[in-house]
Amino acid sequence: MLKQRIKSVSEVPNITTEKAQPIIEAAGQLAAKLFPNATKQQKLFFNSLQEMYSTAYNNDILVIHSPGGWGNAHWESLLDWEKSIVTGVTATLEKLGYSYIMKQYFRSGDALWGRKNWLREGEFFLFGKSLRAQVFAAELKFLTANLPDLKILLVGASQGAAFDNKAMMELGANDRVYSIELGTFFAHMRRRQLTERNLAIDNNGFMRDPMCQRDLWQGTKSYFKAFVRWFRYKVQGKPVKFTNCINTPGHEYQWEYPEVKGRITQFLNATFGEKH
Repeated sequence: MLKQRIKSVSEVPNITTEKAQPIIEAAGQLAAKLFPNATKQQKLFFNSLQEMYSTAYNNDILVIHSPGGWGNAHWESLLDWEKSIVTGVTATLEKLGYSYIMKQYFRSGDALWGRKNWLREGEFFLFGKSLRAQVFAAELKFLTANLPDLKILLVGASQGAAFDNKAMMELGANDRVYSIELGTFFAHMRRRQLTERNLAIDNNGFMRDPMCQRDLWQGTKSYFKAFVRWFRYKVQGKPVKFTNCINTPGHEYQWEYPEVKGRITQFLNATFGEKH
């Protein structure tokens, strides 16, 4: 688990037990607006928003990690380089003197969004349309509106980077939400929008990233070899996640790489500075 600098648990309110009726009503109205004909999804969304609000309360910065791939990889299953980025970011925030909490935001594999969906992911990859990004942006707006001192930092990898960028576009001009985006897939490049609140890293400083540069041959080879590895492990009775079998040289952004660490550290210093 990541080290978290947070205040005492007794200081963190439960949105349902504190005198926070206006916030409860606003959360309920937002759930009904986003999922007008789905009572189950409304309840799941409300509970998730309540939990995120309570988690972020009394912290300076909420760090939200959007995993790559299908967006359903929990911390213990993440690729090492993704872990290193999140750990490096939170360690830097701590050095700057900020309290923080880290959460993961899943695009599939949870109660709200259900299992992996090829059509939904394909629509996002090909056309840039994402209901989930709209919902995510609405959650971010709610949090910043009701926690006026909170800042939010998104950290996304690969497909997660594209998702965060889409959410930032949906969010619009909110000067308390920032995004670090690593290894965005080529299909999203023409749609990507960057502002001073976005840091996009498309090169690890050692070699070009074929997934950013539309190198279809290299990408195809990597995924074919990944399938062979995945199948071999499955036959041997040692199943592993498909994403853990992918090895695409250049499409990894270890925190220890000078280009990666340097640019992120510079961004965090410029964005937040030292807490006084």
